[in-house]
Amino acid sequence: MAIGVVAGIVLAAIVALIGLFKLMWRVAEPNEALVISGSTHKTEGLGQGMGFRIVTGRGTLVLPGVQAVRKLSLDLNETQLSVDCVTHQGIPLRVKGVVIFKVGDDLVSIANAARRFLDQQKMMPERVHIVFAGHLRSIVGGLTVEDMIRDREKLTGQTRMACGTEMEKLGLIVDSLQIHEIEDPTGYIKNLAMPHAAAVQRDARIAQAEANRLATEAEQAAFARMAEATRDSEILQAGYQAERDKAAATARQAGPLSEAAARQEVVVQETRVAELEAHRREQQLQADVRKPADAAAYETRTRAEAERDARISAAQAKARETELAAAAEATRVTTAATADAQAVEARGIASAKATRATGEAEAAATQARGLAEAESAKAKGLAEAEAIKARAAALAENQEAVVAQQLAENWPAIVEAGAGAFGNVEHMVLLNGAEGMSEMFAKALTMGGTGLGVARQLLASMGQAPAPGTPSPAAPPVNGRIPIREE
Repeated sequence: MAIGVVAGIVLAAIVALIGLFKLMWRVAEPNEALVISGSTHKTEGLGQGMGFRIVTGRGTLVLPGVQAVRKLSLDLNETQLSVDCVTHQGIPLRVKGVVIFKVGDDLVSIANAARRFLDQQKMMPERVHIVFAGHLRSIVGGLTVEDMIRDREKLTGQTRMACGTEMEKLGLIVDSLQIHEIEDPTGYIKNLAMPHAAAVQRDARIAQAEANRLATEAEQAAFARMAEATRDSEILQAGYQAERDKAAATARQAGPLSEAAARQEVVVQETRVAELEAHRREQQLQADVRKPADAAAYETRTRAEAERDARISAAQAKARETELAAAAEATRVTTAATADAQAVEARGIASAKATRATGEAEAAATQARGLAEAESAKAKGLAEAEAIKARAAALAENQEAVVAQQLAENWPAIVEAGAGAFGNVEHMVLLNGAEGMSEMFAKALTMGGTGLGVARQLLASMGQAPAPGTPSPAAPPVNGRIPIREE
């Protein structure tokens, strides 16, 4: 009885111990860390007085009521990035990406994460988004759109590098950062790609056109080869057909050709017979006709040559006779012509001498007349000069008398010149009758009187003009007119 009681007590104690052990023993899963607080256990890598310890991947005893156990997930987390940024060029963009992160496996990272996210583990993606959004805006602000498009890895690396320190303080590590889309509300990227797209489209069209050209050339070459093969085949067929036709024609003409050959042989034999007959006739003609004819022709030719030689001899004798007669006649004519030429020369010399004597006599007479006329002109000139000199002296003494005399001598010419103004008048109407006629003649006479006054004034001005040295006499009138001397 006592033994049973003892056994029951022992069994109860064992069960109690097992229950207490299970209550105190905690095991950390592979994807979590146990954060045990309420003890002064020192964790490697942590500073003094942290007041908690960290257990990962193993079990540990926890004193209920003394220590508190909490779990920190070490699973992967992700946050979607959608950040509005402005590039270095001032172009607004929206960068979309994803960040995959987790709590670090080392105790320091777990401790940092436990201090910040132990009760707010669901807030990790939001906090990470805030961190990455700020750094992403800063990095994009220093880049151009072209840099972001051409080197997206550079953007990712700079962002991870910039966020590394802060993520380490948060106890988090970034497993992956991917920028998978850059939205451009202004269309800058589209416009930037248009030249390249146009160039690619152009190259594609050129390549397509080149391919079409090559295909067309290949098709045309194939068609040409087909046509060439067809031509060669038709030529061969035509050649074969011609050979067949020729063979058939030869076969058809075999009979007529045999007959023609036999006929030709007959004709050849007949031709030879005819030639022999002709040769025989020619020989007969040679003997019967040609030889007698040649004899007669030789006789005739010999007689003709003899007659010709006789006529030639007679003609040569006649020509010699004529030549001698002509020479005699030429000698006679030459002698007579020489005599006539000498007579004509004598007559010419006599005529020339007579003409020369006559010319010399006429020249002497002409010279005598010229001298007489010159002496007469000289005497006349001297007389006129004396008359002019006397007239000038008279003009110097009595100008009015000389002018009056000149006007009187030339009055008819003066009146005629004055009346010349009326020479072309066909009809003249005179007013006041005889009185008008008197007035008209009075005006004409007045013109002459005016001329007289002008002449007097000119003579007076010439007479009063001083002259250096001895006063020069007045210039003699020329052709009945008194010249005016200009100084």
